[in-house]
Amino acid sequence: MRTQVSKMVLLVVMVVLLSLRGAESRKLGQISESFEYSAISCRAHTASITDFGGVGDGQTSNTKAFRNAITQLSRYSSDGGSQLYVPAGKWLTGSFNLTSHFTLYLHKDAVLLATQSQDLNEWPLIKPLPSYGRGRDAAGGRYTSLIFGSNLTDVIITGDNGTIDGQGAIWWQKFHQGKLKNTRPYLIEIMYSSGLQISNLTLLNSPSWNVHPVYSSDILVQGITIIAPGVLECLNTFSCVTPNVLMTFKSDSCTNTRIEDCYIVSGDDCVAVKSGWDEYGIAFGMPTKHLSIRRLTCISPYSAAIALGSEMSGGIEDVRAEDITAINTESAVRIKTGVGRGGYVKAIYVKGMSLHTMKWVFWITGNYGSHPDSHYDPNALPVIQNINYRDIVAENVAMAARLEGISNDPFTGICISNATIGLAAKAKKVPWTCTDINGITSRVTPRPCDLLPDQGPEKLSACDFPTERLPIDMVAFQKCSSSMNYM
Repeated sequence: MRTQVSKMVLLVVMVVLLSLRGAESRKLGQISESFEYSAISCRAHTASITDFGGVGDGQTSNTKAFRNAITQLSRYSSDGGSQLYVPAGKWLTGSFNLTSHFTLYLHKDAVLLATQSQDLNEWPLIKPLPSYGRGRDAAGGRYTSLIFGSNLTDVIITGDNGTIDGQGAIWWQKFHQGKLKNTRPYLIEIMYSSGLQISNLTLLNSPSWNVHPVYSSDILVQGITIIAPGVLECLNTFSCVTPNVLMTFKSDSCTNTRIEDCYIVSGDDCVAVKSGWDEYGIAFGMPTKHLSIRRLTCISPYSAAIALGSEMSGGIEDVRAEDITAINTESAVRIKTGVGRGGYVKAIYVKGMSLHTMKWVFWITGNYGSHPDSHYDPNALPVIQNINYRDIVAENVAMAARLEGISNDPFTGICISNATIGLAAKAKKVPWTCTDINGITSRVTPRPCDLLPDQGPEKLSACDFPTERLPIDMVAFQKCSSSMNYM
């Protein structure tokens, strides 16, 4: 009897020891991480994508893991909010939707890889935007963006310069072959939302646009690097084929937006400002306004550093751009519109541009001819007025300006002051082309066209930049920190 009791005691001890060893082994297998970041909001709850079965091997699909994680974390939206941590690794995924009071944080060595599968389970279809009336690539619907959200409040997408790679080549191939019946997904699209921060990330190889806030307000974009495939190689080898990328950052019918400290290499406009297309944009009637862009560096051999339009039928107003650097870029700030657009572009202020190797410094065109369908109103003429540029230095420029209004609809109130434009060795013989516009200049070289008469040095401050701050300029970041253990 005593022997049996001894054996039982020994067995219990062994079980306890094995349990302790297993627990210790699990602790040894855990990874501890601490991280800090600046954000508009900090979160009370944190989880890792690995807690939901995520595998960062670049081959395993994590679509369900991301969707399940965000669904579970959405329970904390009224309890201090939540954040989902993406550790180092390559995380293959299809589209997933964000939730309110939520942060998606990418480790510096984390790469979100968009799946190349075009299965509708990975990329669900959604309706065209009401202010456009149809998809951009085709008349059908739109594939949901890789990171998507609608009707949200207080959303942050950030990291320690982690990467989002759209692996978009397969989408571009189908687009160029005319095989798409629906519009390609974007990397990030947030709709009908407020309180959005996108910061400290690198975006690569988008299937189409990179970042697209639409019908939203109170947006902060900071420290974003966007690289379009093929652009730098083109400039380095002088063998150029138009790269596979459209607008990189697109502010669309949004209010109160701040874009700062971004570096963008693009095959089209680095920053595009829009508000709807022809009759659909006019009917929807939601302008883009109160937009601040500062400390932007852009390389875009095929388009503009900042473009306003051409889809501007809901209106664009109060855009402020300062400290802009553009290198090997077709134009600096371009306004594009056309008959049928309606709407307006007004109260545009640009200050402090450093430009190197350009086709045009100033480019405004009223002959943009693309339309969503044949039902646009040819009597819907755009209003372009109160356009201000000052403190500009440019070198190696082919032509100072190409300013073309619309017959019987002149673009008015164009003001340019303190601009020195150094022409290239093979520059155009006539540096300024001006039709159907009016305005003034002061201290501008080379001499502007007659429709922009020089007012003399006493009018140097005529193109004033607003001194009052926008509400979004007064939004401050707070320091957030988190510690966690994960397998």
